[in-house]
Amino acid sequence: MRREVPAITEAESQVMAVLWDNAPRTSEEIVAALGETTDWHEKTIRTLLNRLLGKGAVSAERDGRRYLYSPLITREQWQSSESRSLLDRVFGGRVAPLLAHFSAHEKLGKRDIAELRALIDAIDRKER
Repeated sequence: MRREVPAITEAESQVMAVLWDNAPRTSEEIVAALGETTDWHEKTIRTLLNRLLGKGAVSAERDGRRYLYSPLITREQWQSSESRSLLDRVFGGRVAPLLAHFSAHEKLGKRDIAELRALIDAIDRKER
């Protein structure tokens, strides 16, 4: 059974990234890791952790006088949910308009184009 992926804000996703990179972690370790990349106060980070707990995105396991936090969803599950949401909301659920948008408005390098061609070829081979 697939786990329902909760909606995660951009700020919450930064907390999740710390946990995806290395879990379990204490709140102090999470605060220290985010202190290197953000100017957030400790209280802000603890609030984000509590929101993620409430959403069921992370778990907290008691370890003596502290808690160890771990993600309950994978980065891949979150990426899949977010990309599906973007496709549905902005591009009518279709990938082709997304790629057309990027080709018209973003610089696609030779490597990007080669990877896209390889992906399309692989999809084409699967459908035969």
